[in-house]
Amino acid sequence: MTETMKIVIAVGCVFASGFILVGLSKQESPAKAEAASMIRNYAAIQTMANEKCPLAIKKATGEQVYFPSETQSDKENYITLKWKGENSDKGGFKAASCTLLSSLGGISELIIDNKVIIKK
Repeated sequence: MTETMKIVIAVGCVFASGFILVGLSKQESPAKAEAASMIRNYAAIQTMANEKCPLAIKKATGEQVYFPSETQSDKENYITLKWKGENSDKGGFKAASCTLLSSLGGISELIIDNKVIIKK
């Protein structure tokens, strides 16, 4: 065997061992996969609520809301966003609450000034 052939075989072995190490290190434990899944689910619920709730409140009241004053969630099944009205002295709403269920995939309850607008 020539010196060149030995170098080619050594480089091939280095590449093979590198592929094996990368393949073994990429496997996640079930606990890490579950935790990542829960985080993705919570982010999806929160994103959906931040998109749908302000639109529903604007449709019902005519007022645009931006940032909720309070958020409640079990981080798996539901999220409830609450707003305090900024223009209640000028005829706007005083308080709004919007609950989104992940199993429903949309708004399950919208309450504005203790009046139920949506209930599913």
